[in-house]
Amino acid sequence: MAVVALCVKLTSKGPVLYWSNRVGNDNVIFRMPKFRTMLVDTPSVATHLMPDPDRFCTPIGKLLRRTSVDELPQLWTILKGDMAIVGPRPALFNQDDLIALRTEKGVHLLTPGLTGLAQINGRDELPLPVKVEYDEYYLLNRSFLLDLKIIYQTVLKVVKGEGVSH
Repeated sequence: MAVVALCVKLTSKGPVLYWSNRVGNDNVIFRMPKFRTMLVDTPSVATHLMPDPDRFCTPIGKLLRRTSVDELPQLWTILKGDMAIVGPRPALFNQDDLIALRTEKGVHLLTPGLTGLAQINGRDELPLPVKVEYDEYYLLNRSFLLDLKIIYQTVLKVVKGEGVSH
């Protein structure tokens, strides 16, 4: 993590970590860290909603995102209890459509995770209603064995670089 932090610092202006407001358990907002992969003046919207996200990537940003190394600082939020290893990915504070769908299905009661069913079944490529279907399935069927399966498949997806946008 120290090497990644140094690389981020040496390749772009701004802080090493990017802290974003995310929606957690019971729709409570918490601050989630990531290694910064985008330029400091990037709009605070989901990457898939940007017209040209590559324009905002730092020189090392694409690599960090493709390998999911940018997510490592979230281990801190897991230790704090704001996140779990497995659960629905935390929504951005301004993703009102995703928050509303999750609340309607009861998914908002789950602790958000570093990885989840939507991550291993399409990640950024999934439309929001499909993501929420995976989240709801997890809510209704969560178990230790399902968590192990999700973790195993996450490792495979990260190694292959599948389902990551920009």
